[in-house]
Amino acid sequence: MSINQHIDHTLLNAAATKKDIKVLCDEAKKYRLHAVCVNSYYVPLSKHFLTMTNIKVCATVGFPLGAMSTKAKVCEAKKAVEDGANEIDMVINVGMLKSKNYVAVYKDICDVKLAIGSTPLKVILEISELSKNEIIKACQICIDAKADYIKTSTGFSKSGATLTAIKMIKKTVKDKVKIKASGGIKDYETALKYIEVGADRIGTSSGAQIASESLLTEAS
Repeated sequence: MSINQHIDHTLLNAAATKKDIKVLCDEAKKYRLHAVCVNSYYVPLSKHFLTMTNIKVCATVGFPLGAMSTKAKVCEAKKAVEDGANEIDMVINVGMLKSKNYVAVYKDICDVKLAIGSTPLKVILEISELSKNEIIKACQICIDAKADYIKTSTGFSKSGATLTAIKMIKKTVKDKVKIKASGGIKDYETALKYIEVGADRIGTSSGAQIASESLLTEAS
């Protein structure tokens, strides 16, 4: 499989315009990327621009802080799926995890997953805010809550994905949950390293650049 099919081409800037979303979708079509990842408001527009393609639309939920109520996350996720989202990326309640309120963290994830049914759910941990033990605990909760993917970062915190974190997550979840590396991945070589250590998907705003580099590499 081409690396292109591992890429979620991402635009989550608050100032993103309709024109910017069109460019994102056009690039996804040009390079046959797996998905575009957008704020939930832009799901209908993205679906419109991707009509007659197999490219998925991934919507963020509770983004970027994850600190809103579970009910709000459930409503946003359900609306996104109704609007045509094929996948949901929700942000974990970091504060509740750090407070060791694991029941609240579990319920937060579980309720969103129940609301969207078979639609794949990726849970964003925001690893830059967590200790090693907190990352491992979050992974265990994600498994119990039937999440489909664990995602490293929003890209809006102090740092993003690390190879060390991906290895740790992979060791913890084995093959029970897939992994999405996100945050700071901007070139083909870096993206490839993440896939080699266990990432199933790459979230990046540099999807077009990475795909272009991959074509040059594969052609040489």
